Amino acid sequence: MRLELSQVLARAVKYLLVVYTVLSLAFTARHFYSSHPSNVNQDPAPIYPRADDEFVIPRPQQPLTEPDSIDASQPAQQQETESKAGGHTVIWSSEEGPVQPMRESYVLSKVFADSLGPSNLTPYYRRGQTQFEADDITLSTLVTRNRFHVLSRLASHYRGPISAAIHVNDDETQEEVLNELHEVYASNPDMQDYVDIHLILDPFDRQFNMWRNVAKFFARTDYIMMLDVDFHLCTNFRDAIRRSPEAMAMLASGTAALVVPAFEYVHGPDGQDWHTFPTHKDALLEEVESGRLDMFHKSWLKGHGSTNYTRWYESDTLYKVEDYNFSYEPYIIYKREGTPWCDERFIGYGANKAACLYEIYLSGIDYWVLPNDFLIHQTHQYPEETRRKERQYNRKLYSNFREELCLRYARNFIAAGEWESDRAHNLREECQKIRGFRSAMNLPSV
Repeated sequence: MRLELSQVLARAVKYLLVVYTVLSLAFTARHFYSSHPSNVNQDPAPIYPRADDEFVIPRPQQPLTEPDSIDASQPAQQQETESKAGGHTVIWSSEEGPVQPMRESYVLSKVFADSLGPSNLTPYYRRGQTQFEADDITLSTLVTRNRFHVLSRLASHYRGPISAAIHVNDDETQEEVLNELHEVYASNPDMQDYVDIHLILDPFDRQFNMWRNVAKFFARTDYIMMLDVDFHLCTNFRDAIRRSPEAMAMLASGTAALVVPAFEYVHGPDGQDWHTFPTHKDALLEEVESGRLDMFHKSWLKGHGSTNYTRWYESDTLYKVEDYNFSYEPYIIYKREGTPWCDERFIGYGANKAACLYEIYLSGIDYWVLPNDFLIHQTHQYPEETRRKERQYNRKLYSNFREELCLRYARNFIAAGEWESDRAHNLREECQKIRGFRSAMNLPSV
């Protein structure tokens, strides 16, 4: 009798353990899926990239701080602290599900590992409310304190997606500068609608290529324009390109970048009021013929000469840049994904943008000039002494950088069996100009 009672109790305990296990699993699953929705866009903090996907930083559906809640009178440091509350987590996953969580700051430290650091980077510090189509063109730009008002004006003029990397020095001026930024953002509805601000807080001035990479990395459309914020967009190239099947197909291929020719006024003060700038090509040509306007930085012909302005004046169709120079630094529209990043070792003035565009060109992307669109530089002062010293350093760096790129991309093309392909044409033409390249690659003499 006692033995039968013991067997009954043992069975009861087993049944209770089974029930407890089932309930525990059900509760755990419910908790997991309620905390981690399958639709990543529902949760701005964590993301779940698949093992075979590119890593994507979370993009919240709402601004980190709603524009109507921005309080310019509130201390900037307090607002910044609040915007970071909770932070972000990147969760890597495999076919079996989530595998490893990482702090976003840790991931970004690797993404921008070649820059000076550490930097306190806050993606989408302010996020534009408008949702854009994937094939739109985002202005990718970098901004410092003395250009906040220019960015605001650009937002109202472009009325399209803008990804702005904004650098603020991590010093005693930080709170004052952030308050100025909040005021500019809050005072212009177009800023709130169209501009994503990615805040970079560190003591390192003029990391231009790192800032360019930040703006590109967090852009929300397939195509971007690498733009200096001081340029005024005189024509509506955005609509013209999106209406052109030819231009859109070129961008989608990832093998073409569209050049928007840049101009400046010969007499500096003439370039201070954008209201007086021409808005169509015929009017611009009149200004050029009168001697008031000319190509941007004509005194440094290598910078924009490859655009071939003489040809542009007479052209009404897209044409390819043929006479490329490694100092060429046009303003281009190109595909965001699958294109090279700007090398972050270039700090300060001189060669930073040229190096970025040189790598894009060597990677197999051709430059094509838009025949009817143009930009005009809005006159401002440059810190010439600083520029002179930094250019000396970057000139040496660029010389070594070109050799490095040629060797690296040549090896990539050879390993992929693409050395004789059209994609490798730019590299073959440019890199053979570097002394010792052909022998280093064991290539036959020309």
